[in-house]
Amino acid sequence: MRALVISGGGSKGAFAGGVAQYLLETSHIYDLFVGTSTGSLLIPHLALNKVAKIREIYTSIDQSSIFSSCPFVIKKEKYGIRQIGINHFNVIKNIVKGRKTFGESHNLKKLIIEVFTEEEFNKLKESSIDIVVTVSNLSLNQIEYKSINDCSYTDFCDWIWISCNYTPFMSLAKKGGCEYADGGFGSVVPIEEAINRGATEVDVIVLETEVTHYNRMPSKNPFSLLTSMFAFMVDRIEKQNIRIGKFTAVHNDAIINLYYTPTLLTTNSLIFDKEKMTEWWESGFQYAKQKNIELNEIKGPDA
Repeated sequence: MRALVISGGGSKGAFAGGVAQYLLETSHIYDLFVGTSTGSLLIPHLALNKVAKIREIYTSIDQSSIFSSCPFVIKKEKYGIRQIGINHFNVIKNIVKGRKTFGESHNLKKLIIEVFTEEEFNKLKESSIDIVVTVSNLSLNQIEYKSINDCSYTDFCDWIWISCNYTPFMSLAKKGGCEYADGGFGSVVPIEEAINRGATEVDVIVLETEVTHYNRMPSKNPFSLLTSMFAFMVDRIEKQNIRIGKFTAVHNDAIINLYYTPTLLTTNSLIFDKEKMTEWWESGFQYAKQKNIELNEIKGPDA
């Protein structure tokens, strides 16, 4: 069984889309798709082989496509890096209304329902392909994996949305009496889950560089400090997920093929820029193409 795993990474999901496009166009056939956060958004359309459709979505969205109440404003670039500032009006409004987060992401939920139809859901459910999204159950303090085979259309759209909710900047979801948030808070790169579900070869798209080689700009406000802190923690979780995945692969005779971003794409993946995301999609495609050429050269003509 072959699986495609796509990590979390917000706007950097455009790069993952480019990599996945190349893999699908070169006859990589997957029985299982597992995603976290932005990976959860990508995998239903990739499983349907509707690459052009999901590419159009990823290269045309902006902040308003995601946030119904955006908690920050994007400031001009400094030293090539965009900074975020607090949108005091929206944050105060959320606090006054008794909401538990600084921002709300209900526009993203509407977008998911709009672009992923019930007909497409039924087509996937009738196929032999399994689609699994990752969510964090904050109430029970555990990671949960939601398979399309166990869900109704409405529930599965909810889980995709919940998998992407990077609290406290996005919505805190309540479902089944529990509070849920972004799957990346516990499982950024769910390789282990793919292998536990029977995958013997796993292509893994990791939306970070393999080696950290940058210093963050000093924090300018509480939000930039929070994003830096979360990025630090998620980076540690990601590396742990990969180590556990490799360990699990060794003990299950599984093969892992890792696709990292070759360069730093952004230091804030909550900024959705159409031009940059279009560039990232193309760079992901070209990177996967070059990587596979190099792998084939190593294997030789008889591989």
